[in-house]
Amino acid sequence: MKRNRKVKILATLGPASSEEAMIEKLHQAGADVFRINMSHASHDVMRTLIGRIRSVEKRSGRPIGILADIQGPKLRVGKFADTKVELKIGQTFTLDNKDVPGDENRVFLPHPEILESVKPGQRLLIDDGKLHLRAEKCDGTSIVCTVISGTTISDRKGVSLPDTMLGVGALTSKDRADLDAVLATGEVDWVALSFIQRPEDIAEVRKIARGQVGLMSKIEKPQAIERIDEIIELSDALMVARGDLGVEMPLETVPGLQKQLIRACRRAGKPVVVATQMLESMISAPVPTRAEVSDVATAVFEGADAVMLSAESASGAYPVEAVETMAKIASKVERDPHFHGIIYAQRPQPQATGADAISLAARQIAETLNLAAIVCYTASGTTGLRASRERPEVPIIALSPIIQTARRLSICWGTHCVVTQDASDLDDMVNRACRIVASEGFGKPGDRVIISAGVPLGTPGATNMLRIAYIGSDGQSGV
Repeated sequence: MKRNRKVKILATLGPASSEEAMIEKLHQAGADVFRINMSHASHDVMRTLIGRIRSVEKRSGRPIGILADIQGPKLRVGKFADTKVELKIGQTFTLDNKDVPGDENRVFLPHPEILESVKPGQRLLIDDGKLHLRAEKCDGTSIVCTVISGTTISDRKGVSLPDTMLGVGALTSKDRADLDAVLATGEVDWVALSFIQRPEDIAEVRKIARGQVGLMSKIEKPQAIERIDEIIELSDALMVARGDLGVEMPLETVPGLQKQLIRACRRAGKPVVVATQMLESMISAPVPTRAEVSDVATAVFEGADAVMLSAESASGAYPVEAVETMAKIASKVERDPHFHGIIYAQRPQPQATGADAISLAARQIAETLNLAAIVCYTASGTTGLRASRERPEVPIIALSPIIQTARRLSICWGTHCVVTQDASDLDDMVNRACRIVASEGFGKPGDRVIISAGVPLGTPGATNMLRIAYIGSDGQSGV
């Protein structure tokens, strides 16, 4: 299944897309990776979805990535005696540790870490920022606030703390149980970590995961922005989670932050996903708004590795159409005459490693000689990541003997992953590469490809060789 685009598409599964037949339709429409949202999926549902994805993968013959999104610390107020209350701007309203129904003067806040961490002058945003409170007095058991804007608060609404660093890690007891269940399947490729505040949050999960999955940090808090370089270094990938980021930070700053985060990840050679409300109107409409099309196009122009659908594919009325629309937008942008110039202008300098030097040379040679493809043999996935970091104009065919590596690379820009045995010798390496390029539809007899590999063959992290080869009339090397 050949994609006519470099950017990848993540599709969230949910009530509208949990059946195997629908998952297959979404994959055929363009979904490269499927997201399971552990905020809503039980462990049994998660295992069922994984089984269905793997069945689709087996029939398609293409590696499919699976991302499990861990909920993170969901902070919510308690309940009210009358379900909701109306407040007045300027009035006093208190959040406290008394587990009794709230009224127009106070409400229970079942999170002692918030009561202990908030300081006077800091903001508390309720219900995605619809209610804005400012802390005036804090004694560790209650927070006396002034209502700044908004007038309604109701049961179990979420609490955001843009100014406060909470003294708790990113994993709740639910998250730990979910993470254990995800790892036990052995079939999940990426885990997304919600509400990351500090590098230590990632280090905590890495000790538990022990390399079984790639760790994707969701950037949705101002505290994470302050230490973003450290967070990128410890993460395997990033997600620009614009929903909560737009609640905790001024909305007008989000587009600039999106660009900064994409470029920082491109410099570091880490995959980056842009998410939230990309085609929001397609939850209920068969076509997107013009602004949404521009939004998706902007992420593609910036060189993001992937763009993500949330409710559009999970619970919307048009999940297949949403994936098809996103694929069409991406394909059109990548054929735009300005696309390669923009990508080239933002291309980072290679790091001083042999793998980076080889990847840079492969890209330059492929573009100079107008080769059909760059073929890289990659066991751990590092060589595939390096090739993707270069953002070449030609396709990247990533060959790996390890299915888990191919699945994980399915989120990376420009990579077409194929599972194949390690080459037995140099002739086999060249012949196998040419044969796969031809059979996968990326080249024809007479075309040339460039192949990167490591000698001795099969040695992880030893990428040290480039070879240009012709595709012969039988699909093998014509050299």
